[in-house]
Amino acid sequence: MSNEFEPITTQEQFDQAIKARIERAQAKAAERFADYDELKAKAEEYDRAREASKTELKLAQDKAAKAEAELRELKDAQERSKAVSAAASSHGVPAELLSRMAGDPDENAELLAKSLGGKAYPQTRDNGDAGHAGKADPCAEAARMMFGRK
Repeated sequence: MSNEFEPITTQEQFDQAIKARIERAQAKAAERFADYDELKAKAEEYDRAREASKTELKLAQDKAAKAEAELRELKDAQERSKAVSAAASSHGVPAELLSRMAGDPDENAELLAKSLGGKAYPQTRDNGDAGHAGKADPCAEAARMMFGRK
């Protein structure tokens, strides 16, 4: 090329100059973005991996939340059991009955003790499973007599 400037005088010269400039710009862009498809594929792979890790993280968080809820339930049940046992022994009422009642165990034990007339159930060695030791139940005897059974 010469260092002297030559003015463009025809349309063909102008078209050639523009065509050469466009080709240079396209070559430069192609060189600059040669790895575009590779980078795009890597970005998509990264996005997929990130979504997968979010899913794994979410699963782990859900599992941890479920375990914490179960632990909380077990602790609450244990605390309630201790409160029921303490209330039952302090008011002299059966813990089995008190444990089936909803609400505050101490208040329920107090109400249950009042409804029993202040009498606590006697504690037996067999926990009441062996029936009546010694005396016959008058209600059971009356029922047997009514229905003709002995």
